[in-house]
Amino acid sequence: MSTVRCLISLAASRNWKLFQLDINNAFLHGTLDEEVYMKVPEGVTAPPGFVCKLNKSLYGLKQASRQWVARLHQELKSQGFHQSKNDYSLFIKNTSSDITVVAVYVDDIIITGSNESVITDLKNHLHHTFSIKDLGVLNFFLGIEVSHTSEGYILTQKKYTKELLQDCELDISKPAVTPFPLNLKLSNEGEDYPNAELYRCYVGKLNFLTHTRPDISFAVQTLSQFMHSPKYQHIDALSHTLRYINSTAGQGILLKATDKLTLQAFSDSDWAACPTTRRSVTGYVLLLGNSPISWKSKKQSTISKSSSEAEYRAMSHAAGEVTWIIRLLEELGVTDLKPVVLHCDNQSAIHIATNPIFHERTKHIEVDCHFTRDKVLDGLLQLSYLPTQNQLADLFTKVLPGAQHRNLSSKLAIHQHNNNSNNHINALKSKQASRRFPN
Repeated sequence: MSTVRCLISLAASRNWKLFQLDINNAFLHGTLDEEVYMKVPEGVTAPPGFVCKLNKSLYGLKQASRQWVARLHQELKSQGFHQSKNDYSLFIKNTSSDITVVAVYVDDIIITGSNESVITDLKNHLHHTFSIKDLGVLNFFLGIEVSHTSEGYILTQKKYTKELLQDCELDISKPAVTPFPLNLKLSNEGEDYPNAELYRCYVGKLNFLTHTRPDISFAVQTLSQFMHSPKYQHIDALSHTLRYINSTAGQGILLKATDKLTLQAFSDSDWAACPTTRRSVTGYVLLLGNSPISWKSKKQSTISKSSSEAEYRAMSHAAGEVTWIIRLLEELGVTDLKPVVLHCDNQSAIHIATNPIFHERTKHIEVDCHFTRDKVLDGLLQLSYLPTQNQLADLFTKVLPGAQHRNLSSKLAIHQHNNNSNNHINALKSKQASRRFPN
């Protein structure tokens, strides 16, 4: 999803149109590399003991998805595309004057680029080869509604949210201003909740909702830690999160168009936040221009001896994500992004990352955490101190008061989108029915 958000943000800034298409019966187009036999289907008469030999791939075959991707790769390669080394679902075609990008998720495909005639030619070739549905301008992809405005693209999951809350078995009538109550600390103590499957179902759905709702990332990662044996306190916290979502159902992210693309990162941690394991929580977010394209909230794998060490570990995770995003954007033709400013609100962690003399304080830290220091020396990163009240990654590490939560959410381009999502779905259905290629 970071790749998709990155691509849409780039299209907004470059004023590229985004198109979507769907492959008819995608898995049936795969070619088999080995002999595969199957039982004779019911209703087909055949002598006893006979089996069917498959000439091509079939739905239900374990190799089907892999063979389809290989077949699509072969066709795109014949049209001058190469597969990205940083995301294998991305295919790029560069010429002296134009660039065309194809993002693939099984049989759903997004196409964008600087030359619409090249895109049209590619559509015609794919339709001649596979038979496709041309869904026109991108407006609904993997459950995410994409709306084009004068400012850029708005990504929401309003329809998904409505379906999530429609038959909710928990009480969500009272609105909430934050995803969690202030100062909430969840543990493994208390009485087991009898319907653990219900808890797992809702938390799993909330995980998918974080693709366009970074404001609930911390709450969802916290709830996800108790999937195996939820208690009543976890159900109460889940109900609070659902009440917050119910009162902000139209929220999404705005990927803004900007004249000059810049990349900046924010990292933060909450030291010893888990009351049971005393592990810290890492949070980071990356902004391309002013658009959030990648974020994470996650409990650290080991215990940190100090808040500086916890912040240092968080910086290492953010540095790794920056390294990958830089390589991806360079493949997409975006250069001159270095050095990337990494904002941190801990002076000691910044000193550790820039000054190797602090040996006594850092000799116990794993080698991989010094990744940040290497990237600073390489010129990829530039560390910057940022006061806590302006630290965007603070939203991913702890429960904040309502006013601060709204302040940081607005800076993350979290946008309230009130358009009726059914319009997008109806438009998609009409395009599926009418915008097809001639036979």
